[in-house]
Amino acid sequence: MIIPVADIQQHIDRVIDDVFASLPQPEHLSSDERRGIIARYTAVLEGNFIYWMTGAFLAVKTDVARSKIIENLQEEVRDAHPLMMRRFAMAAHAMPTEVDTLAVHDRLTEVRLFIGRLSAVRIVVMMAFFEGLIQRFMPYLAELARLQGSSDMEYTDVHGVCDVTHTQELYRALQAEMALAHVDGPVAKATDLFEGVGLLRRLITDIISRSNAARRTSDPQVAA
Repeated sequence: MIIPVADIQQHIDRVIDDVFASLPQPEHLSSDERRGIIARYTAVLEGNFIYWMTGAFLAVKTDVARSKIIENLQEEVRDAHPLMMRRFAMAAHAMPTEVDTLAVHDRLTEVRLFIGRLSAVRIVVMMAFFEGLIQRFMPYLAELARLQGSSDMEYTDVHGVCDVTHTQELYRALQAEMALAHVDGPVAKATDLFEGVGLLRRLITDIISRSNAARRTSDPQVAA
C-alpha cells in the first residue's frame, strides 16, 4: 500500500511545529548562546547540505525526482550558497570553533551514514523535512544574527524564499519515487520512512541545545 504523500507531509509539518515549540526566544539568550547556535548551524550546513542533496540525486530513480534535485544542486553551486553561509556567520562573529564542530559531530555522523545507504524514498522524506524546516527557521536565524550586531542577511533572505519552492518540489519528487517503489516492491513501513527525519531532528537539537554546548565546552577531553 502506498502511504499518501499528503499524510507524510502532515506528519512532517507536525514535527516541524514541535521543533519550533522548543526553540528558545532569541532575546532570552546570551550573546555567547546566540553565537553558538549560529556557529553550530554553520558547522553542519556549510559543508554538508550539498553532500546530502547529492546523495539524494544518486539514490533516486525517476526522472521527475532527478530533475527537481538537480535544479536545487545547480542553484546551490551556481549562487555559491556555502559562501553565503560563511559570510553570514562571519558577519555575526560566529565562525565555528573546534568546540562547535565537536558538539554536532556524533549526530552529524549518523546523518552522513544514513545518506550513504542511498535509500531514495527515506532520503527524499528527510530532505523535504529539512527544506520545510529551514524556510521557517530563517527568520529565527536572522534575528539571532541581528542581535549579534550583524546586518548581512543575504543567506537568510535567499533561503527564506527559495526553500518554499524547494520543499514543494521535493514532495513532487517523493510522489514519483514512492509510486516507483510500489511497482518495484513493497513500500517501507511508515515508521521506517521517517528514520532520516528522526536523525536530522536530533542533529537540530544539538545545534539549538544550550546544555549540549555547555557540556561539550566543559568536557576536559574536548577542551584539551
